Amino acid sequence: MSLNPPDLRPDRAPAPRFDAAARPGQPRVGMVSLGCPKALVDSERILTRLRAEGYAISPDYAGADAVIVNTCGFLDSARAESLEAIGEALADNGRVIVTGCLGAEEHLIRGAHPTVLAVTGPHQYEAVLDAVHAAVPPAPDPFVDLLPASAVHLTPRHYSYLKISEGCNHKCKFCIIPDMRGRLVSRPVNAVLREAEKLVAAGVRELLVISQDTSAYGVDRRHDAHPWQGREVRSHITDLARELGQLGAWVRLHYVYPYPHVRELIPLMGEGGVLPYLDIPFQHSHPDVLRRMARPAASARTLDEIARWRADCPEITLRSTFIVGYPGETEAEFQHLLDWLGEARLDRVGCFRFENVAGARANALPDQVPEDVKEDRWQRFMETAAAISAEKLATRVGSRIEVIVDEVDDEAATCRTRGDAPEIDGHLYIDEGFERLKPGDIVPVEVEESDAYDLWGRVAG
Repeated sequence: MSLNPPDLRPDRAPAPRFDAAARPGQPRVGMVSLGCPKALVDSERILTRLRAEGYAISPDYAGADAVIVNTCGFLDSARAESLEAIGEALADNGRVIVTGCLGAEEHLIRGAHPTVLAVTGPHQYEAVLDAVHAAVPPAPDPFVDLLPASAVHLTPRHYSYLKISEGCNHKCKFCIIPDMRGRLVSRPVNAVLREAEKLVAAGVRELLVISQDTSAYGVDRRHDAHPWQGREVRSHITDLARELGQLGAWVRLHYVYPYPHVRELIPLMGEGGVLPYLDIPFQHSHPDVLRRMARPAASARTLDEIARWRADCPEITLRSTFIVGYPGETEAEFQHLLDWLGEARLDRVGCFRFENVAGARANALPDQVPEDVKEDRWQRFMETAAAISAEKLATRVGSRIEVIVDEVDDEAATCRTRGDAPEIDGHLYIDEGFERLKPGDIVPVEVEESDAYDLWGRVAG
């Protein structure tokens, strides 16, 4: 059992889980998957294809014939982490294939690590497979290596990420994701629903819907309709959420921009088809900072919209991420953010200290904020967020809520409420009478204690 750390990076995916089983002589490929849940889904797709071709997945460098490093390039710190991971894989294995967001900058990777076997950009699955074939020729056993009944998943069996689109049409000055992953490309709605149906049939209890801009799903397709279960369904987030809510699993929406049509999702949450949870990247509150970010600058109207959501669905949990220390951010603008947060009283909050990223337009902005000021503002922001969280969680004590079990060890069952996403939010711990619980169970709990981020309780009779 581990307590929830308050400075958890909100852009990280869960650590991948690998199956070490392999037949004698089977070619093995290792995988290092860095970055966000969208990159984790890319890793799952690559490994699913490799498994279907007869490769085994190695959980360590020593047992692998080659290693794929799926990189992140979102922040300079993430880029440094990716380069370090490539170097570690080269040192421990020597045969390394690089893919992912940082792979879009081949010159940078080869400049630091000239001996890598191949470099491909994000979601270039065929190129990755070609590189693996060249490095480690497949040796399938036709009597053993059949197409897996289900895809390879790097998360616990009871939850899965469901990526509905790739790329982004926004032009935020601090972000280079559109340059690396391109403009918005949405999957057909029937393809998404077919995947979701298979996941639920395989035992997944929670679907985590992800993309770069979930609210914009289907815009590039002009919200075209596709046949599904004897009817036509539009490629639109409202239609998709409604259909997902009928599959019998928890459905959690991530990366939802607060467009006006988001209010159409709230009744679905009130009806129970979709979890009452919205993950919305507000980034800041001050209109001048938002304009410098090239983001919509309507924080006052956002407060009105939040009030409307809560009026329509009182149990809704709101999560967001923010950036402090953005170029030109004054003390008054930062204080505006703290005041706004105090009024919005968001339930779950993550925060980045601003970092320049090679290729981002924000690098050229004047009045870069000193690192010590960024750190001070981050600390003050997190203290404010923690106080709000503590007050909100304290009101849950004595209530009866539903939780999903993530892990059981000798000390406790680590669970999540309907308002907690894996890795980035809090936990509920059951430390008595938990012995019969197992991951994926959904059980009612009486809440007994709380702190700034987590809850403790017992299984309700």
